[in-house]
Amino acid sequence: MAELLVEIHVPLTPSDVPEGEYPFPWIDSAMEFLFELDDSRGEMYDDGEELGDEYLFFVHAGSESDLLSIAREIARLPGMPLGVYATVTDTEADMGGGRRVDLD
Repeated sequence: MAELLVEIHVPLTPSDVPEGEYPFPWIDSAMEFLFELDDSRGEMYDDGEELGDEYLFFVHAGSESDLLSIAREIARLPGMPLGVYATVTDTEADMGGGRRVDLD
């Protein structure tokens, strides 16, 4: 049975880090935030994944408003690129689809 899923789309933009450093430290920050998510609002659905020129994080097991709240918190993490948005979809849909929600 399909379940509500929110995809968090982050432009795959390198951070301003010294040459030779991992250019996407914000991926680790967002994953850590999701791993530590310990409340009834929702939880991480799966590991993040690249899709074109974006990196996607997935949350589920909550209401749409709670999952979008989590997405907004991720968008506001230090070092996150500009232009983060979410899509509201379900666990059986193709990745990258759904209704777009701006997180500004």
